[in-house]
Amino acid sequence: MPIPTEPIGSIPRPPELLAAMRAHAARELSDEQFHAAEEAALHETISRLEATGSPVISDGEQSKPSFATYPLSGLENLAADGVTIPFADGHTRQLPRLTTGPFRYGVHAATYLKAAQRHAHQPVKQAVISASALSLLYPQDGLNGYPHEAFLDDLVRDAERDIRECLEAHAACVQMDFTEGRLALKLDPSGGLLNTFIDLNNHVLDRFSTAERRKIGVHTCPGGDHDSTHSADVDYTNLLPALFTLKVGRFYIQMASEKDRPRVLTTIRNLREPGQMIFVGVIDPIDRRVETPEEVRNRVMEAAEFIPLDALGTTDDCGFSPFADDTSTSRETAFAKIKSRVEGTAMAGKVLGI
Repeated sequence: MPIPTEPIGSIPRPPELLAAMRAHAARELSDEQFHAAEEAALHETISRLEATGSPVISDGEQSKPSFATYPLSGLENLAADGVTIPFADGHTRQLPRLTTGPFRYGVHAATYLKAAQRHAHQPVKQAVISASALSLLYPQDGLNGYPHEAFLDDLVRDAERDIRECLEAHAACVQMDFTEGRLALKLDPSGGLLNTFIDLNNHVLDRFSTAERRKIGVHTCPGGDHDSTHSADVDYTNLLPALFTLKVGRFYIQMASEKDRPRVLTTIRNLREPGQMIFVGVIDPIDRRVETPEEVRNRVMEAAEFIPLDALGTTDDCGFSPFADDTSTSRETAFAKIKSRVEGTAMAGKVLGI
């Protein structure tokens, strides 16, 4: 069997779709025209992903406003002044704040999966946002008539549905995005916040069978937006012991941009349980230079010194445009990097005799 390789998710949106998003938000474009622009971008993105030779693809998140906020589409019980996430270059992203209960997803991820499957000839994976990320919507001073416990019950129910509907729709796998994991240690170095996040996500995962959890994975990275990160200064080895208590079968771990990969890979080797797949990042989306297939091959060979070959896969460190308005990486660069990942992974497989 060849070494498996998968994307994380997002691809920069084409200029035509970004223009349509702005026009639709300004009510200068009808719903029908906007959906046609989304469909065109989705079709082109999937065609180009398949042209890279990738054995598993995603929808490129073309129709998502962001990897984190897609469940909030259409909701009216939100205010704009929620938790603010600072990035190293000084820019910020701000989550909404829940104003009244109950909390319900406005859109579930299977909507995007099924749309992609209509165009795809390869298996399609689906990314979902973690329950822990959405837990940040609840205001610290609470909500009258809607206690925190009731919010968490509603959140867990819809987070389970988000994953289950994708499995039922025959997703190749379901990837839970958990970029807030490393950030939690920056906000609370004691680990208390991180442990709360882990417990909440495991509460969702407990609702799935062992067989189902083999097709569920978690993605971790220090964030990636406008060529900057929010928590790359946090020691990875402080995150990984908690991360590996998540009840999933697949781990997608940012690695290409790590300064001391052998140290991190040693930690992973010591924490990995039998049956767990490790997809190591071999492409850095923030680096505008396109890695050569040979560089990718060498990164795979390095990882193979620490991870058994039957448990090793490759991926990108992060999505290329997790927020729709991030144009810091071009589409051409993203597809070229993915092609190098696919080719370099295959080259490593040949060297390793797979």
